[in-house]
Amino acid sequence: MFSRDIISDLRKWAANEHRKPLILRGARQVGKTSVVKQFAIEFDTFLYVNLEERNNRRIFDEFVSLEQLIIRLFASQGKNQNNGKTLIFFDEIQYSPEAIEQLRYFYEQRPDLYVIAAGSLLESLIDVHTSFPVGRVQYMALRPVSFREFAKALGHKSIIDLIEKQPSESHAFHDLLMALFKNYMLVGGMPEAVNQFVESKDIVSLNDVFDTLLISYKDDIEKYSSNKTQTEIIRFLMDNLWPLAGQSISMTHIQGSNYKSREVGEALRTIEKAMLIELIYPNSNISLPLVQQHTRAPKLMVLDTGLVNYFSHIQKDILNADDILDTWKGAIAEHVVGQELLTLSNSVLAHRNFWSRERSSAEIDFEYCYEGQIVPIEVKTGHNSKLRSLHSFVDESKCDVAIRVWSDEFRIDNIKTINNTPFTLISLPFYLVGFLPSILSNFISPILGNIGALNK
Repeated sequence: MFSRDIISDLRKWAANEHRKPLILRGARQVGKTSVVKQFAIEFDTFLYVNLEERNNRRIFDEFVSLEQLIIRLFASQGKNQNNGKTLIFFDEIQYSPEAIEQLRYFYEQRPDLYVIAAGSLLESLIDVHTSFPVGRVQYMALRPVSFREFAKALGHKSIIDLIEKQPSESHAFHDLLMALFKNYMLVGGMPEAVNQFVESKDIVSLNDVFDTLLISYKDDIEKYSSNKTQTEIIRFLMDNLWPLAGQSISMTHIQGSNYKSREVGEALRTIEKAMLIELIYPNSNISLPLVQQHTRAPKLMVLDTGLVNYFSHIQKDILNADDILDTWKGAIAEHVVGQELLTLSNSVLAHRNFWSRERSSAEIDFEYCYEGQIVPIEVKTGHNSKLRSLHSFVDESKCDVAIRVWSDEFRIDNIKTINNTPFTLISLPFYLVGFLPSILSNFISPILGNIGALNK
């Protein structure tokens, strides 16, 4: 199993003397269990408690003191308590509301123990099944594999480390990195698919992996359907929503169905709780805070571009395309950029934004918030003067940095809009989107740093 970037964030959590039990969120099969087991190597003792197993759930069936519970946990795994660092991992915790409720006591009574829990569809449990120990736990999200992680898994760590520090050095590796990125779009970020590709280098061999993933997603989500009709709609959507990825969607007659818009909306929100999709509603703000307008049609983002390409049957188109932006009218290029942007944060509250002016065709693919400034992002090729929506946004917002994602090489231009507003246009090849924060740090000063300077 290849290394994941989130390990460094888990180390920061463990080093915090005020840490709380950590709930690791993420869609099913995104690699939560594997990541925690990798992290566990750094501890003296590791207790893996899979609560999908009845014998492990029975440990929590009757109320006991926390100390007695800990004794049971160690005994069930044939291990003795010692003075070393101990990590306890409650996997599939959604199967045991009693275990969820016990997390608060680990925080209050045994802060010396390192506790991580993971499970799927936890929002559904929060809503109807049990009460979470509010204020006694913290959260972290695990996303699908990023391009950075994908390239390292294929043996290109030295190049990735170099361009992270010096993006301009990417010129020397541009063709290699674009070829790698095209493979990343086809393989996607599901760890099982990435592992299979690392071993076989064969895209076709991933078909069974993708099919199995979809079956497991449908079976898992249906457990939380509120009624038979919603189960039917969820199955329909899971089979038919893939070609809508990256596009604004209407709930009415979705994909030619006769389902009511209210029913479709409820089914989509259930799928969203499983972190398999995100419905991004547009906003028309040019300054913070960003406020999504839920009266307008949302844009559909799906968990993984590799799954989208496979179930939309466009893998061959991507393989044969000279430019990623030529495929599917650019929609799949926009989708994979959205996926990369989401990997930049492990906050469970992180979501993507896009700008759309009301009663106008002007639209910006994404808005990225960095150090208190909105940075507009367009996924588009072409001459600088043809980025009309980007120019319009800059004119209205007076932002001085904008991003264009394309297939050409990294470049920086100081230009003016059609209305003569100056700004810096950073043109990023697709493979550099994952380094956006470090690139922007050279152009946008940290707000806290500015405040500190004012206070001197």
